[in-house]
Amino acid sequence: MTKLAFPNVSGDVFVLDEAALEEGFTASRKSPRKRIILPIHRAQGDLVQRMLNFFQPGTYVRPHIHPNESASETIFVIRGKIGFLIFDEHGEIQSTHLLEPGGLIDIVPGVWHGMVALEADTVILETKRGPYDDTDKHFAAWAPEEGGPAAEELTGRFESLFAAG
Repeated sequence: MTKLAFPNVSGDVFVLDEAALEEGFTASRKSPRKRIILPIHRAQGDLVQRMLNFFQPGTYVRPHIHPNESASETIFVIRGKIGFLIFDEHGEIQSTHLLEPGGLIDIVPGVWHGMVALEADTVILETKRGPYDDTDKHFAAWAPEEGGPAAEELTGRFESLFAAG
């Protein structure tokens, strides 16, 4: 089974240091999904979910929404570069946003979105209201499921939108 995430951190204080970064990057490089999450909230039931998401280029983040009315989401780029995409309900791209270190995007619930890693060893801080459960995220019917050539093709198309040129 593919490891999706590290266990939640423990203790009163978490410090993101080079060792933690390298552990996340190494795990994301080895993952068939080309990404892995390090939850820095202490328990899955916490009302504020805080996650470090480690990405490698080619990872597929299936477009989705967070339908719960309190599920705003904030993404902050710590290292690397992502392309963030906003869609309408039919899958038409409404806007694209190139986010580099220090870049931040915040979306309200009900916004269709996805992202692509544009540099190796990209890490973002993602925060949103919890707790996380099976009602938290709805995947777009117009976007292929993870795994397989259709997902790879769509990821490549999204990445190409951010290519210099």
